[in-house]
Amino acid sequence: MTAGHKQPVSVLVVIHTAALDVLLLERSAHPGFWQSVTGSREGSESLINTARREVLEETGIDTASGQLVDWKLTNTFEIFDEWRHRYAPGVTHNTEHVFSLRLANRPEAVTTTPDEHRDWQWLPWTEAAERCFSWTNRDAILMLKKIPFSGT
Repeated sequence: MTAGHKQPVSVLVVIHTAALDVLLLERSAHPGFWQSVTGSREGSESLINTARREVLEETGIDTASGQLVDWKLTNTFEIFDEWRHRYAPGVTHNTEHVFSLRLANRPEAVTTTPDEHRDWQWLPWTEAAERCFSWTNRDAILMLKKIPFSGT
């Protein structure tokens, strides 16, 4: 990786309640593009710390308020042409690591960064999956029923 470029290693964090209501964020640069929390690893931080940082940065939610689970699942996909300039020359694919954050209740408010996300909403999991523009995000939401969670 060249200095100043993003690493082609990222996290996807599906935030949801026990009732499987899922939080989605609408991208500022692409109205109508809804997604879960995503973001690239910075430096040598661990993937779990990348997930914690991205959730806090993109939603204002502290992961300590819920159950953060590393699914040990990765997806590799081609980086959209419009975003390739963020990566070192020749980098065309990203490896995404999937996590979920289960919350007991929906937070009163979600704090987004306007230059990154313009809106947010909670949806039942099947509707959230349908709304996502990313196939990896859709598939992860659809897998929520299969992920075991400890506690209530």
